[in-house]
This record gives sequence, C-alpha cells and structure tokens, in this order.
Amino acid sequence: MSAAVFVLLSLAGGIGAVARFVADGLVRSRVAGAMPWGTVLINVTGSLLLGLVTGMLGAQLLSPELQVVLGAGFLGGYTTFSTASVETARLLQERRVLYALGNLLGSLVVGSAAAALGLVVGAAL
Repeated sequence: MSAAVFVLLSLAGGIGAVARFVADGLVRSRVAGAMPWGTVLINVTGSLLLGLVTGMLGAQLLSPELQVVLGAGFLGGYTTFSTASVETARLLQERRVLYALGNLLGSLVVGSAAAALGLVVGAAL
C-alpha cells in the first residue's frame, strides 16, 4: 500500500466515524424508544454502500485502491458491528428480548439484503 493510499484510508476512516456520530445523533434526537434505530440505520446503509463499492470494483468501475479507501476506510469508520453487539446485550440485560432479537436478526437479515442489493446495482452500473 502506498503512503498516499494509507493517508487517504486513515482520513476516510475518521470522516466515516464522524458521519456515524452525526447520523446516530440525528436519529436519536428524532426517534425515542428502546430500539437502537440509529445503529440499525447506519449498519444497513453501510452494508448497502459496501455492496455497491464491491460490485463496482467487480465491474472494474473502481480501482482497488479506491475500494480500500471507501470500503475499509470510510465505511469501516461509519459502520459499527461492536456497537450493535453491545446494544443487543444491553437489551437482553434489560429483559427486552424481542427488541434484542429484532436488533440482532433485523440488522443481520436487512443488512445482508442491503449488501446483496448493493452488489447487484454496483455490478450493473
């Protein structure tokens, strides 16, 4: 990896983390309740975008370097599996089993479907 790609990867990761913070804050300020909708939205949109980036790489519309910067950098900073895991565990501790299952399975199923959609769209561009 070149020094330029490393710097861009690092900057993109920081920008992705800031985008996650802002998006989560916007969702939390508008939607109340036990379900962590901000994290769900972030991970589903991140999955869609990573599928799109990967599909575009496969269709040779993106360079491997740009895929690393966007995928591992920005989207790696934007998405957050660890937060989703902690939120699911917190819901279980609070005995909100249906919310925990919805968070876990919903994020996994919808996120995977979004990633698949992104792959198809990215490859078709």
